[in-house]
Amino acid sequence: DYHKFSGCDPLVLTQRSKLQQRRAKLNQQINRELRLRTGAENLYRATTNQKVKETVSLELSFVNSNLQLLKEELEELNSSMEVYQTESEKVNVPMIPLGLKETKEIDMTIPLQDFISEHYGEDASLYMSEVKEFMDLRQAMRTPSRNDAGLELLMEYYNQLYFLDQRFFAPHRTLGVHFHWYDSLTGVPSCQRALAFEKGSVLFNIGALYTQIGARQDRSTLPGIQNAIDAFQRAAGAFLYLQENFSHAPSLDMSSPALSMLVRLMVAQVQECICERVTLTMEENDLMSNLQAAQESARVSDVYSLVLQAMSVPLLKDYVPFSWLSVVQVKTQHFRALAHYYTAAALCDCSGECTFCKGHLRKAIIRHEEALRLHGVCKMLRKMDILQEVLSYAHTRSLEKYSDIDQEDDFCEIAEAPEIQSHTYQKPDIKTPDFSSVRVTDIFHRLGPLSLFCARNRWVGRRLCLVRGEAGLGLTLRGDSPVLVAGVLPEGCAAEAGLHEGDYIVAVNGSDCRWAEHAEVVHVLKGCSERGVELDVITLLTNEVHTHKHTHVEKRAASLSPSSDRETVTQQRQGGDSDRGSTSLLNWSWRSGGGGRVTKRLGSTFSLPFGSLRESESMY
Repeated sequence: DYHKFSGCDPLVLTQRSKLQQRRAKLNQQINRELRLRTGAENLYRATTNQKVKETVSLELSFVNSNLQLLKEELEELNSSMEVYQTESEKVNVPMIPLGLKETKEIDMTIPLQDFISEHYGEDASLYMSEVKEFMDLRQAMRTPSRNDAGLELLMEYYNQLYFLDQRFFAPHRTLGVHFHWYDSLTGVPSCQRALAFEKGSVLFNIGALYTQIGARQDRSTLPGIQNAIDAFQRAAGAFLYLQENFSHAPSLDMSSPALSMLVRLMVAQVQECICERVTLTMEENDLMSNLQAAQESARVSDVYSLVLQAMSVPLLKDYVPFSWLSVVQVKTQHFRALAHYYTAAALCDCSGECTFCKGHLRKAIIRHEEALRLHGVCKMLRKMDILQEVLSYAHTRSLEKYSDIDQEDDFCEIAEAPEIQSHTYQKPDIKTPDFSSVRVTDIFHRLGPLSLFCARNRWVGRRLCLVRGEAGLGLTLRGDSPVLVAGVLPEGCAAEAGLHEGDYIVAVNGSDCRWAEHAEVVHVLKGCSERGVELDVITLLTNEVHTHKHTHVEKRAASLSPSSDRETVTQQRQGGDSDRGSTSLLNWSWRSGGGGRVTKRLGSTFSLPFGSLRESESMY
């Protein structure tokens, strides 16, 4: 059954769904205020009446005030990290997750039906089930569950967009569908006709969902830590892939600086998990274990300082939530403090060296106090009891160790402790999305094999009657799905009936054979009566007719891989939607395999050109 996945029930009020619903409502309110502001600004520029200008000016100040309040409320929602954290009773440092991009519900029924009627020449009412199936899939992907099934649902829709692009987005016309998506952090709406925008937004949500899955893991256990590492690495891969294949995004969350920052943030969170794994398995009084923990902690501090740099670039410094910035600053200080603490533990507990031990503890305490100060500055972080508990515990632990050493040896000099050189035993591995892991069937496969029946091709169809003569039918057939007329004997039966070389047989005696195998069509033709057989054939009007006539085409493996082609979506222009631009965000290519016959069934996952089926020709 195709519908093995479904989105979350929006009526089930989990903490996460409440948050997402409030975010969606705020997005709508921000959108309304932005429209009011645009209208007021236009009126202000257009009018010469001073009283009207004063009234509009007052209205603009109210609108801007409302917008500021709404954006602050949205920032508070985006700072709600606790909702996404693990429910374990163990204390873990909170991770930063992303909320999903919201999208408006759209009805593509009429545009799809019109295209089926006009381009494919089919009765569109016969494809209502397919249209509904696609619309149901899009509706479901708006509310994915926070688990593997939710990810699979987003991947399934993303892969299905490849087929939609090929079937309905022609280079010479637009489908007339507008895709509305809201910025994940500001709620500012963007609208484009480019399917690339839809693809990019879904890919962003795949990354965002991975961040939520990573944040919810119980990192007090080794399996939980490994799951978190995997999720954050995959999130980084999704954002990096989006950055490399999507340019001139209409929303700031998908701009190159924002995606670069998100990749760095995910890598830092992976590094933090790696450090947690070291400290979870370390032997408390072992010299090498403490030194390794010190180097890993220093590494985490270093990578978070890089995230801080990425968040501070001009385009992002007023965009990134203050709570995110504060968490990154806190972690930079916290893990640098831990690096000094573990170094002190190695020197004091394992080697008895106290000269540098006190110096490292002093640096640790200073860093702990700075982390606590930064935590207190941010209103949102002050509400996070978990983070407060972690910071306070680490600070107290360093103070107690310093006090113990001070009592043991009052005469021990305090040397200036050097900074800890960072090092990690496991570097983060950014994992590119594996689109082929979710196999999909083209919802509109009944339109025919995609290699022929797609939006870029045009053809003419005709019906004719073929009667067998004494010398046979007088034609050469090749391939299947659909069968190609590779040759026609001059003055033979096929030529007299009006068949031409390059025609495709799409129906025999009213029975559809677009997906039929070579042997099936031959069997029907051989068994025709004296009255002959009725054929529906099509002739391509483009140069596709030549590209489909190669005598040998490599077998194509049934797996898709993203190509390296970049796709540009034109920037949304002031005062209207952007042009559709390119038709797809990510062009896909087939992986080529060895030669040999490939059999296609009705509803098969992928379509193939005829030439991949057999090298020989058959004369009838």
